[in-house]
Amino acid sequence: MLSIHDVASIYTSYDWLDDVTSSVRRGCRSSDWSKYLTHPRVPALYSAEDRSKMAASLKCFLRSGKKAVSAVSRRQFHRSTPAAVQVTVRDALNQALDEELERDERVFLMGEEVAQYDGAYKVSRGLWKKYGDNRIIDTPISEMGFTGIAVGAAMAGLRPICEFMTFNFSMQAIDQVINSAAKTYYMSAGLQSVPIVFRGPNGASAGVAAQHSQCFAAWYAHCPGLKVVSPWNAEDARGLLKSAIREDNPVVFLENELMYGVPFELSEEVQSKDFTIPIGKAKIERQGSHVTMVAHSRLVGHCLDAAAVLAKEGIDCEVINLRTIRPMDVETIETSVMKTNHLVTVEGGWPQFGVGAEICARVMEGPAFNYLDSPVTRVTGVDIPMPYAKILEDNSVPQIKDIIFSVKKTLNV
Repeated sequence: MLSIHDVASIYTSYDWLDDVTSSVRRGCRSSDWSKYLTHPRVPALYSAEDRSKMAASLKCFLRSGKKAVSAVSRRQFHRSTPAAVQVTVRDALNQALDEELERDERVFLMGEEVAQYDGAYKVSRGLWKKYGDNRIIDTPISEMGFTGIAVGAAMAGLRPICEFMTFNFSMQAIDQVINSAAKTYYMSAGLQSVPIVFRGPNGASAGVAAQHSQCFAAWYAHCPGLKVVSPWNAEDARGLLKSAIREDNPVVFLENELMYGVPFELSEEVQSKDFTIPIGKAKIERQGSHVTMVAHSRLVGHCLDAAAVLAKEGIDCEVINLRTIRPMDVETIETSVMKTNHLVTVEGGWPQFGVGAEICARVMEGPAFNYLDSPVTRVTGVDIPMPYAKILEDNSVPQIKDIIFSVKKTLNV
C-alpha cells in the first residue's frame, strides 16, 4: 500500500490537492473521495490496480481528518522554491554582460575576437548576434589603440567594457589605463568621470609560460583612481561585474582563465537581474576560530580545500574571499584576526610588494596587530618568471599542501 507521502507526492505535482482541500473544507463524506481518482489531472498511465491502492491510501489519509489535509496543503509542494542551479564562471560573466547591455544602451563591449568568434574564452558567446556590430565590436590586435578608443568613449558619455585577451597584453595599453583613465577624474577636479571596465583573464594559466602567466592585482591596485576587482566563483563574477559596469570610475576586473569552466550553485536571489555585489566588501566563505586565511580569485578555493583537510586535524580555519583588491576591506580582515589571533595570506602573484604584503602592513598598522599571537605568514607564487615545463609550473604557484604547511607553521603545530 502506498504511504501518505506517496499519495501527496503523486498528486501535488498537479492542482489536484487544491480540489481535495476545498472538498474537505466543505465537509464532504469520505465515501465521496474515490471520485478524485478519476480526476482529469490524474495521469492516465496508472493502472486500475494502482488506482485501487491509491484509493485505499487516500481513505486512510482522509480518516486522519481535515487537519492532515490542510497540513499537506500548506506545504504547497507544487509551489516550492526552485533549487539552486549550477552555473559556470564563464556563463555567469556572460549573463552579467547580457543583462547590462540590455539594461543600458550606453554599454558596449570591445576587444579582440569578442564578436563573431564569441570571445577567445567564449565569455561573450551569443552577444554579437543579439546586439550587433555597434554594441559588440571586434578590434585589431592593437591594445593601445582600442583601449584609447574605449577610454575616449567613456569620457564622451558611453560605458565601454574593454576586454584584454589576457591582462599580460594590457601592458601594451598601460598608459591609457593609468594616465588616461585612472587619473582623469582627479585632474579634472571631478568634472570628467571615466566609467569603463577593463576585464579579462589574469594570473597563471596552464602551459603558457612566463609572458602569459602574471598576476597584475598588485600592479593595478597600486594606482589611485582605479578600483580593482578579483572574483572567485560564479556569484562573485556575476554580482561584481554588474557593479563594475554600473560604476562611474574605471574598474580593473581580473578574472581567472582556469576558473571559467568551473560550475558553482547560484541561488534564485543571485540569478535576479537586480543582484549586485558592492565593490570594496570582502566575504567570509568559511567561519573559523584558530586562524584567518585571506585570498582572492582561484586561491580562495585552494584555501577552502586546505581548511577542509585541516579541520580533520582539529584546526578550525576562517577563510576570507577578498573579492576586491582596491579598495581593500581591511575591517573584515581585522575583525577576523582579532578573533583567531593568526593570519595567513594566500595569492598567486609574486611575493615582493604583493597583495599579501599590503595586508600585512595594514594589519601591523592597525588595532589587529595587538591580537596576533604569531607573525603573519604569506603564501605566494615563487619569485621567478613562470616556467613552461609542467612540473616546474606546478611548483611555482601555491598548492593546497603549501597552504596547509603555512597554517601549521603559523600555529606552531
